[in-house]
Amino acid sequence: MDKPGNIIGRARQWQTLTQFLFEGDVSGPLRLGLVSGRKRTGKTQLLVAACEALGGLYIPCVQDEGDRAARSRFGAAIAEHAGLRSSLLGVPESWEVLLRTALDTAARTAPLGTPALVVIDEFPYAMADAPQLPSLIQHLYDDSQNKRGPGGRLILCGSALSVMQNLLSGTKPLRGRAIMDMRLNALDYREAAQLWGIGDPEIALRVHACVGGIPGYHALMTNPPANVQDFDRWLVENLLEPDRSVFTRIEVDYLLREDPRITNRTIYYDILTAVANGANTPSKIGSALGRDDNSIRYPLSVLESASYATRSQDLLRGRRPTITVSDPVIRFDRLITAPHLGQLELGRAEQVWRAAAPTFRSSILGPHFEELARDRTHRFAPDELGHPARARSATPPSRTTRAAPNTK
Repeated sequence: MDKPGNIIGRARQWQTLTQFLFEGDVSGPLRLGLVSGRKRTGKTQLLVAACEALGGLYIPCVQDEGDRAARSRFGAAIAEHAGLRSSLLGVPESWEVLLRTALDTAARTAPLGTPALVVIDEFPYAMADAPQLPSLIQHLYDDSQNKRGPGGRLILCGSALSVMQNLLSGTKPLRGRAIMDMRLNALDYREAAQLWGIGDPEIALRVHACVGGIPGYHALMTNPPANVQDFDRWLVENLLEPDRSVFTRIEVDYLLREDPRITNRTIYYDILTAVANGANTPSKIGSALGRDDNSIRYPLSVLESASYATRSQDLLRGRRPTITVSDPVIRFDRLITAPHLGQLELGRAEQVWRAAAPTFRSSILGPHFEELARDRTHRFAPDELGHPARARSATPPSRTTRAAPNTK
């Protein structure tokens, strides 16, 4: 199965997806796979491309829709795929019937020699009002292994990382049944530059420092800056314009709402702000917030598991973790947008950017360049050294006195 040309990067993920779909008997028992990742990482693009290639059934779920409406939408997607008019449908069927019907329909419509494929996108949205769904899929899977149910390939996709990770944990119904558990991360620096069509490394660095390698932002923003001088215009028009959907204050709120564990967002915003401003250990974060370490332990772990914050071991200080904001959009919001929100809402984006430009250079662009250097070492040093390697950050005692690491 050839990867479409409009999908930048993702060669390894496409190969994994192809293996999941075609390995084994394509008409054999049901195979289950999971795909998760932060919003806008390109999960839907990848899975829709697979459905188009195989004639698969793609079913999107909608947030806060309610159980009955969700079942109606599910049934309508099946009917459309089968070539039926959804207006002929009556009362929506139960979830168990709908799941079996989806797989049966995909099997009937799949071209000869290709596996029947069903993709349920944003599966956590349906689970919110139907928590029994994983158990129903478990029974469906077990019946299929015993030749009492439909086969094919079923992929569950979602942006709520905690929900998706929990599906396969401990004694959960789907534990031990999924063959594929793919987590889609951001594109790297070079892939992101290719996506944006940027050939100048300095411009690519600046754009990547602002929005990272998240493919979904490309379609939502104006044309990328033509040169370094044009960067200010691009940034002001997109990231600092309150009426645009990618205004970072709106976008960060949108990202935090995706995780059902995050109910009171205030503490999470406070932690992210403290970390972005240099509080890089739990004790420093607690001190910045006027709280003890225990009170921030859980929200900090939530931010780490959602990939909004990263904890790494300091190379020079044993057992001293360094915590950073790992999502560039969140970092930009906490350092640039949030402190000037009132002025931005008054339409003074250009003035705000002139005032905040030094902060961008010192607290965003510089650290981001260092992170890209570590990432390059992590990715390519093993090929040059001939053995596995890793790159870590280090916090020297001062900028002029650097202690050499103990390599013994």
